[in-house]
Amino acid sequence: MPPSSSASPAKNPSAHRRERLDSPPPKKIKPMIEIMAAAKQAQLQEDRRLDAGKDYENLMCEQCGSGEKENEILLCDRCDKGFHMLCLSPIVVRVPIGLWFCPACAADHRRPLKVFSQKKIDDFFRIQKSTHLAVKCVSPQDIRRRRKHTLGYHKKRRKLLPFTPTEDPEQRLVQMGTLATALTALHMEFSNELTYAPSMARRHANQAKLENDGMQVLSKEDTETLEQCRSMCKSGLWPPLIVKFDSREGYTVEADAAIKDMTLIAEYTGDVDYIRNRQNDDCDSMMTLLLAADPSKSLVICPDKRGNIARFINGINNHTSVGRKKQNVKCVRYNVKGECRVLLVAIRDIGKGERLYYDYNGYEHEYPTHHFL
Repeated sequence: MPPSSSASPAKNPSAHRRERLDSPPPKKIKPMIEIMAAAKQAQLQEDRRLDAGKDYENLMCEQCGSGEKENEILLCDRCDKGFHMLCLSPIVVRVPIGLWFCPACAADHRRPLKVFSQKKIDDFFRIQKSTHLAVKCVSPQDIRRRRKHTLGYHKKRRKLLPFTPTEDPEQRLVQMGTLATALTALHMEFSNELTYAPSMARRHANQAKLENDGMQVLSKEDTETLEQCRSMCKSGLWPPLIVKFDSREGYTVEADAAIKDMTLIAEYTGDVDYIRNRQNDDCDSMMTLLLAADPSKSLVICPDKRGNIARFINGINNHTSVGRKKQNVKCVRYNVKGECRVLLVAIRDIGKGERLYYDYNGYEHEYPTHHFL
């Protein structure tokens, strides 16, 4: 018996296909990342709407009780209280980027460390695993023993020692992860050497011979130590340092293992620029590179876009005896093969867990440190 014209679509395959073609296509489900991004944007707009409804006319500084200079008052993103930038301890020299928490709220605020894989660490710090960069770690005792027989009349001269990397690769990953976290938080790129941008000073401007009254020349042995440390860093062997966030001092650097006196901690790196271009710059981490007899040729290092762990080593309050006792690192400028370089060197034995400090006023004695802890 032939099929009836009233046969159901389930029994008529061609009719079933026509029905599917005529029906509207199913709706696509948005990816979760798009949903979360839209929710975050909606929350941000809601926060702005609520902030617009708040009364900030009678805003007062919680520290001094004054409402003057309201353009210099920072609002805590947690408790909504106001503080003058100069009333904080330590003072805040420029408006922070992103969220800012007052000292009371920052004490409870824990910044979670990002978990970095070995590949991400290698990419972030541009570590080269080539066998040509394999460096044999030489102990300070071996170096002293070797130099004892070769220096002769230079026996009393103190020499730089290379840092001793942490043997545990997992702990080295943690150390480098803390630095990557701090650099990322400040929107900085890692750079372990001086950089010369087209809009700033060029490399030919960095001439140690221009230094007023001359510059100390780094000896051949110490230059070899500097190059050894740079090679170790390129191959993924780093000094035993860890970056931590403190509610009062911001990012700080601690020794993750014992460090011997005269150990080369790090070289101060970043973009090189003329001092004249930075007269009104509010960056609190500029470092003197060259003090030329002609002031127009003087140079500074500016680690606001690029830099390394030296950017996070804090300064001492050199107006108090307590502050001066905290110093365990010295900042020294050297003539290295005709160029000015800035090195941070341990001036005494540093124990594990001890924070690193140096004197910001190593040369000009003009940096205000009375507000430092």
